[in-house]
Amino acid sequence: MSTPVIVILTIAAYFLLLMAVSWRASRGSDNATFFSGNRKAPWPLVALATMGAAISGVTFISVPGMVATKGFSYLQMILGFLVGYFVIAFVLIPMFYRKNLISIYGYLGERFGSATYKSGAWIFFISKMLGAAVRFFVVCAVLQLLVFGPLHIPFEFNVIVTIALIWLYTLQGGVKTVLWTDSIKSFCLVASVILCIYFVARNLGFSAGETMTAIASHPTCHLFYFDDPSSSLYFWKQFIAGVFLAIAMTGLDQDMMQRSLACDSTRNSQKNMIVGGVVQIFVIALFLLLGTLLMIFIERNGIETPAKTDDIFGLVATHPSMPVLVSVLFVLGLVAAAYAAAGSALTSLTTSFTVDVLGAHRTSTEERLTRIRKLVHVGMSVLMGAVIIVFYYISEQDAISAVYTLASYTYGPILGLFAFGMMCKRPVRDKLVPVVCILAPVLSWCTQWALLRYFDYHTGFELLLFNAFYTMAGLYILKGERQAATTPETDSQTQLLRSQA
Repeated sequence: MSTPVIVILTIAAYFLLLMAVSWRASRGSDNATFFSGNRKAPWPLVALATMGAAISGVTFISVPGMVATKGFSYLQMILGFLVGYFVIAFVLIPMFYRKNLISIYGYLGERFGSATYKSGAWIFFISKMLGAAVRFFVVCAVLQLLVFGPLHIPFEFNVIVTIALIWLYTLQGGVKTVLWTDSIKSFCLVASVILCIYFVARNLGFSAGETMTAIASHPTCHLFYFDDPSSSLYFWKQFIAGVFLAIAMTGLDQDMMQRSLACDSTRNSQKNMIVGGVVQIFVIALFLLLGTLLMIFIERNGIETPAKTDDIFGLVATHPSMPVLVSVLFVLGLVAAAYAAAGSALTSLTTSFTVDVLGAHRTSTEERLTRIRKLVHVGMSVLMGAVIIVFYYISEQDAISAVYTLASYTYGPILGLFAFGMMCKRPVRDKLVPVVCILAPVLSWCTQWALLRYFDYHTGFELLLFNAFYTMAGLYILKGERQAATTPETDSQTQLLRSQA
């Protein structure tokens, strides 16, 4: 059976499963179901979904491949993530539940004013759209290589078909559907990685003990980097950046927090966050172990290492010496990761744009709000497809690095806004906050350039901290009159949740 046929059949089977889950989850759904899952989700389900949500198609493809050039350094950042999850669980989650928000950016409206609220919503919109597009681009690129390319079908058609499938299964259920599909994704991912490790090791003739010995003795099995503080792989850079990236990309991200806020209480949401974070460490470790095995396979078989490390996993999975099942597992894991991540992103983008940017929930009837939400959902799908196509023609670096580099620029202002709001009671001139949110990334880029030019210092993901610092400094300078305690946006969010309870 040819590779394109295997891929198409695997995608078709998984999509039918998603549609069945979507149909079951969306029965009796309304706008509150789409936006918040009616806040009735059991925390173990949310924990499984949260763990899966942190693992996208980028993780599945890029993390095993990055072992070739960066060893196990990524695990340094993941350890920092765990610390960040504790901060989210015991600082942010109680606040979000206390304020009963649909969108977490309603806090910015309450603390600073409507201009800051809109700034946070727009920054999230740009951040999530770019990040989700980069993540999903990886999947579309692999599908182009395995299916559409051999059939002489252009990349643009590939993107249109794939985005259309995701739009279809997230149309009705929203967050409730996302929770179930993310849970299925988590199971498929872990099963795929474990089975791929088994089959690659068997192909190499290794027993379980020999597999671990071969991995431990390979040059890529290098975890902690303490020797060069100027390197982007230096432990404390990665660890500290991981702490703040987790806070920014999970705790201050509507997509990720939309899951946690679907729990029925603060305590259960906290359980979900901690358990999901701990499990994520072990799952990422599996990806890294697989990455070293892939490198051993390439070396043993005299295969030239691809110029793009993202291609390594697919190259080995589809190698003639591998059983067909490995190709199926590779495609299943990739599609499971990508479809769930893109579906979740579309849901959160639709929620934030409808609630935060348009404010449609303030004056619309339930029926009109449904129509607006569905139109926005279509618009987000079209825009994401366009961004993916653009990235396809300009991308050069590995996708996992691209995701975190984008996050360092786009999530920095959000981190700065929330940190300043929670740590300092100083009022600011709300109308000038958007200017600060634009200048902070510009100054961060200048700082990065100057450090490299004059000190040969390679800035890593700590760029996020520069960004947040410049945002907080700008807010401190913009001293203004004290704002009212609430805004119409946050009041109406609370009313919508209560009316749908």
